[in-house]
Order: sequence, then structure tokens, then C-alpha cells
Amino acid sequence: MQSIKIDLENNEVVVEEDRVNSVYKIGTPEAFNILSQAWLRCGWDNKYVYTFSWMGRPIIQLPEDIVRTQEVIYKIEPDVIIETGIAHGGSLILYASLCKAMGRGKIIGIDIEIRSHNRAAIEEHNLFEYITLVEGSSVDTNIVSHVKSLIKPTDKVLIILDSNHSREHVLAELNAYAELVSLGSYIVATDGIMKDLVSAPRSQADWDTNNPYHAAQDFLGTHPEFKLEQPEWAFNESNGLSENVTYWPGAWLQRIKM
Repeated sequence: MQSIKIDLENNEVVVEEDRVNSVYKIGTPEAFNILSQAWLRCGWDNKYVYTFSWMGRPIIQLPEDIVRTQEVIYKIEPDVIIETGIAHGGSLILYASLCKAMGRGKIIGIDIEIRSHNRAAIEEHNLFEYITLVEGSSVDTNIVSHVKSLIKPTDKVLIILDSNHSREHVLAELNAYAELVSLGSYIVATDGIMKDLVSAPRSQADWDTNNPYHAAQDFLGTHPEFKLEQPEWAFNESNGLSENVTYWPGAWLQRIKM
């Protein structure tokens, strides 16, 4: 059992575990990481990520994950961004807005069921010209083949997996789409935070192993052409911070060779 005490009078964070206290100054990266993990859990319980939108569409993502993804997209300048899992379409609109701002790129969104009201809202959006919607299972061979047919051999491709988050499904997606990832680009297995939420509301007892984080680890074990690599921050004048505050631990798989 672990307990955390925040002592603002002495500017300390005190962690008690197995009756042993560890004390960190509140201005250290160690204290920041401890409090960030507690904040992430608190945010999950409060459904914090269900409070944001992007240009009129709900976007069920942690704000830091949104900003870090923007950094990667701007750096890589992909010709095609593939996202599995559409929901309300907020992420599609985010990526489309970046494509418009950069003057390049298109989005392919895949979902096993695109609800009619979400489809209508996405299709009516003024950024829809950048988006292609594909309805069907992201691991169905016909869907995979169709998506591949939409991509030219010279396209620079970034892929974000955000549909069914079971270990089996994410691993199947990784295996199905990895060949499309361009050298230096990424395939991203989102929401690995599931591994840390077994006792949380809306969780399942098997989430400690049945999650995207472990699917990514499985994938890396058989695909030496990829490595686990959190993208370097484009700007960092912090007090020694280097790790994302994220729902996507262990998510960023970078292609390092063809």
C-alpha cells in the first residue's frame, strides 16, 4: 500500500510504502512524476478526458497527448495519417486542421461502427475534405487491403491505433499496418495506461496484462525494424523533466529500418 502526502509548507512530497518514507522536494522531476501519476488516476476516475473538443467535435484525449501528437505531426509532415477508432471524430478534425495549416496531408479514419450522427457531423465539418472514412473492423483483411489501396508508395505515413484496446486486437492492428509506416515515422498504440488502472472505475480485472502497452511489447519482440521511442520534445526549458504525462505509456513505436 502506498500513500502520498503533499507538504506545501515544507515544499515536499512524502511517499510512504511498506512503512518506509521517501521524501522529495516538490520542485524535482521525481516529485513531479509521482504527483502526475496520482493526477492521471484522479483524472480517470473523474472522466477528465471527456471534457474537451477540437473545432466543434468532442476529442476524448488527454490534453498533453494532443499537444505531443501535434509536435510529432508538425515534425514528420506525414502525407497520410491513419487512425483506427473514430468515436466523435475530434481527433480526425485535429489532424485535418494540422494538415490544412501545413498545406499537406490527408486522414484515413477507420471504425467498426461509425454512428450516423457522428458521420453526419464529420461529413458536414469544413475540414472534411481532408478525411476519408472507412467503416469496418480495422483488422478485417478486406478493410486492411482497402486502406492500403488508398496510400501511394511514396507517401509518408503515421499511424495511431485507438480502437479496441485489447492486447490481441492491438497486436493484430500492429501486425496489419506496420508495413505502411515510413522510415522515421511511428505507429502509436494508445491508452497503455490501462495497465495501471486495474482497481479503477470502468476497468477490468485483466487490464494489468490485457492492454495496448503489452501488445506493443509483444510486437517489438518480433519486429526489430521498430523501437520504442518517445519523441523528443521540441522545446524543453523545464527543471529536468523528460517523460510525458500521458495515457499512452510505451506507445510510440518508431520505424528505424525498412
